[in-house]
Amino acid sequence: MAQGTVQVTHTGTSRWRRRTGEYASLAAALEAAAEGDVLTIAPGTYRENLVVERSVTLRGPEGLPGSVRLAPADGVPLTVRASAVLQDLHVEGQDAAAPAVLVEEGTPELLDVRIVTRSAAGIEVRGSARPTVRRCTVDNPAGIGIAVVDGGGGVFEECEVVAAGQAGVSVRGGAHPRLERCRIHHTSGAGLSATGDGSSLEAVGCEVYEVRGGGVQITARATAHLTDCDVHRTTADGVTLDTDAVLTLADCRIHDIPENAVDLRSRSVLTLTRTTVRQFGRNGLSVWDPGTRVDANQCEIFDSTGDYPAVWVSDGATAVLDSCRVHDVPDALFVLDRGSRADVVDSDLSQVRNTAVSVSDGATAQLDDCRIRDAATGAWFRDHGSGGTLNNCTVDGTQTGVIVTKGADPTVERCTVDSPAEAGFYVSAGGRGSFLNCRVTNSGGYGFHVIDGSRTTLRKCRTERCARGGYEFADGTDAEPGTGPVVEDCTSDESAGVRGPGPGAAPETAVQTTGQSPGLLGMVPGQRVTAPQPQQPAEEPATSVRTSKDVLGELDTLVGLESVKREVRALIDMIEVGRRRQQAGLKAASVKRHLVFTGSPGTGKTTVARLYGEILAALDVLEKGHLVEVSRVDLVGEHIGSTAIRTQEAFQRAHGGVLFIDEAYALSPEDAGRDFGKEAIDTLVKLMEDHRDSVVVIVAGYTAEMERFLSVNPGVASRFSRTITFGDYGPDELLRIVEQQAEEHEYRLGPGTADALLKYFTELPKGPAFGNGRTARQTFEAMVERHASRVAQVAEPSTDDLTLVYAEDLPALP
Repeated sequence: MAQGTVQVTHTGTSRWRRRTGEYASLAAALEAAAEGDVLTIAPGTYRENLVVERSVTLRGPEGLPGSVRLAPADGVPLTVRASAVLQDLHVEGQDAAAPAVLVEEGTPELLDVRIVTRSAAGIEVRGSARPTVRRCTVDNPAGIGIAVVDGGGGVFEECEVVAAGQAGVSVRGGAHPRLERCRIHHTSGAGLSATGDGSSLEAVGCEVYEVRGGGVQITARATAHLTDCDVHRTTADGVTLDTDAVLTLADCRIHDIPENAVDLRSRSVLTLTRTTVRQFGRNGLSVWDPGTRVDANQCEIFDSTGDYPAVWVSDGATAVLDSCRVHDVPDALFVLDRGSRADVVDSDLSQVRNTAVSVSDGATAQLDDCRIRDAATGAWFRDHGSGGTLNNCTVDGTQTGVIVTKGADPTVERCTVDSPAEAGFYVSAGGRGSFLNCRVTNSGGYGFHVIDGSRTTLRKCRTERCARGGYEFADGTDAEPGTGPVVEDCTSDESAGVRGPGPGAAPETAVQTTGQSPGLLGMVPGQRVTAPQPQQPAEEPATSVRTSKDVLGELDTLVGLESVKREVRALIDMIEVGRRRQQAGLKAASVKRHLVFTGSPGTGKTTVARLYGEILAALDVLEKGHLVEVSRVDLVGEHIGSTAIRTQEAFQRAHGGVLFIDEAYALSPEDAGRDFGKEAIDTLVKLMEDHRDSVVVIVAGYTAEMERFLSVNPGVASRFSRTITFGDYGPDELLRIVEQQAEEHEYRLGPGTADALLKYFTELPKGPAFGNGRTARQTFEAMVERHASRVAQVAEPSTDDLTLVYAEDLPALP
């Protein structure tokens, strides 16, 4: 039943048509109205399903917005099939299978209409309808905000979708609307969605934000054009293209995105012009699959909040960056997989925490007239089939300018590397590469550092003011005759090379290599044909003078660790018997000496590792038996090249002894997609195989984390013979450690102190920071400090005063 009346004013020009009338329902008023009539609706709630099939005007009373409510129990509250005008209406729907406002025909105008509904769609436009919708709002937490389908179109100006249970704006079935200065937010699906052949969406000056899903999704051969739009604060990707989608973004801003700012795949094409992408959690641009392409011109990608490359190109996709800026990101550009390609022209890559350009798995990158500044690595060509061209580029303020490894073969022409901390150009592991007219200045290390017999070509290159030398060439021990770099017409100022000539000498016009270098890293040959100065040998640790029996005796004195002692003795017995069988001319069982130590901190893992190395030296299994203790920070560098070098150097220090890697699981974190620890592991596995008789490796850490570490790195797991678990000390064993500490430092436990210590260790919280034996030692140190504070007040302390510690000296429980 209608609340209020409907007044119909006829606007015809003939005198007999000038009349007004009042009707009790909207349906009755529409029945009486003629084309061009104005229906002024009195305030109230109308439980009618209104169908407008004439070109009339329906409006609420002036000055009372929202006072006219269309709210039927079910069905479509408002259906428009004519070029009517609807103004100042409030529409409510409850039918989850029907829209609140359905526009099917004509070119109607909807002005200042508010739709608050729980319908399939707030507004649905279909077929030949071409409405103009201005200043309308849609609040539909159950369905789509605005749906334009089946060839529909129209213009939406200054409209707002304040909530949607699905997409904010959905375009499908060949529809093609235009949005101007609209706001779409608080949706549970995509902010803007277009899908299907012939479907297109144009948006100008719009804002999409607070979206539980993707901001903009263009799929299945749909097209879209966004100009001067903002997309931000989504929970999924900012912009997504899939399956032959085509999108143009001009003067847009995409920011505050927790996932990929822009992700496109399956032959989609994206054109970006004067667009900024910032504050993204994964990739700024993520481009996948053959035929997928992005063209970016005068764009800026910066301020990453995650640990992923700003631009990711893989699986045969193509990216073109022209006059772009990429800065303040973990990595700037990663190009992966055969067929993938990146072309970068006149662009700046700066403030890059790791690698500016990485090319791997057969991909290609071409950089022309680009500038790379303040990065760990300027460009890194990783492996066989990977290559491309760096032409007329500058690399400034990096750790290493260009790295080439594992058979990669780029061409680098007329490039300058200035002020690298480690090397201008670094080639290793069979990397190739051609360097023509390149220049390195002010290097903290070498200008060109080529090792492992890499078949690199250097022509007309120049180095100046390189701290360790302009050129360094070192062949690996397995290098084939005739391999190694080809060097023609290269020069150096020779002013800072460690093996360069004295002052006043003329610069060399050709740098020549010398023979192979021995050892793991080996001595590296000098820059000249003259014999290099011999490298001073590092000071070697003193070899063990104790017998294995003596060292095993010390092992037995350690508190607790009974199962550990049995495991070590069994392993030593196997090694000893195998050695004796060999001496007798018999075959000896193969015993892998590398070990995994698991357990909590402070359970004696480092001490046992030291004794194990000393025992192996006493048995002549190891040359020295010394212990080199490292952790992730000692092995993993800031870029790929330095990680390999650090790991090799640590292994070399442990030559003839034990390399003990504490918290080894940190080399392979659970989210290890982009972690440089993997390179340390790969280098370590190869070194363990190549030098299995000269270095024993022990990896240690918490039990659960080490189990995960071994399970995700089968190459590592296969190198170790057994796992030894170090159990936590009990209160009795912790008391024994304190007693040992007291005896060693000439203290005694006073009456009742042992019982107090037992109670203390029983009640002590065993949280993540609990250090077992370390906790016992720290407890004793705290008791000594409190004892000193107490005894310092005694004028003439006795020997008992100076040596006895009591229960009162115990620290408070945390």
